[in-house]
Amino acid sequence: MTVLTLRTMRRDLRALARADAQVAAALDRFGFPELRRRPPGFATLLRAIVFQQISIHAAGAIWKRIEAAVVPLTAEAYCATGDDAIRACGFSRQKLLYARSLAELVASGDVPLDALDAMDDEAAIAQLVKIKGIGRWTAEIYLMFALGRRDILPADDLGLVVGMQRLKGLTKRPDRKRMLKLAEAWRPRRSAAAHLLWHYFHKTQDAMRAGKASKKPAKGGGI
Repeated sequence: MTVLTLRTMRRDLRALARADAQVAAALDRFGFPELRRRPPGFATLLRAIVFQQISIHAAGAIWKRIEAAVVPLTAEAYCATGDDAIRACGFSRQKLLYARSLAELVASGDVPLDALDAMDDEAAIAQLVKIKGIGRWTAEIYLMFALGRRDILPADDLGLVVGMQRLKGLTKRPDRKRMLKLAEAWRPRRSAAAHLLWHYFHKTQDAMRAGKASKKPAKGGGI
């Protein structure tokens, strides 16, 4: 299986652009996106739990404390670390339970992360969602960023939803069903398309902010 690399992503996007004029226009306007990758394994799944439903700034601070408290950052080392030490890093009660479950399942081999490489996308997702705190979105993100799967589209991701709305000129945000229908033409290169949608979303956000800023009256300054 050829994994998603910067080279394969750009090759996939060029192929998509030849078949989709809106993809071609997005690439012409904003260029290629950066590739997002994370190392596979326990730490990346734990990081996904940490970053769920809180601000990036707050999650980043908690993550730094976790990295300092659990050395090395493996499932086995996490299991050997007491709840009080983890709670002191800023974990909520719920995330404490999710992270402990993840660590125990990985350490025991009940969720064999190394075996995911041999599974197809849906089988790997089904394996991951057995873990408390890991839903389909998190599983899809892991497959794309950590395993480099080339045909993943996390259709519930807000950035992708808004990116698709803007790319396709839709009057309202597409729901999951419409997201998947619109992206069907991008198979088997949907991971590259997802990277482009995130890129397009952020670039258009920046352009909108710049436009609003340019309309504001200039603040007075001394001569």
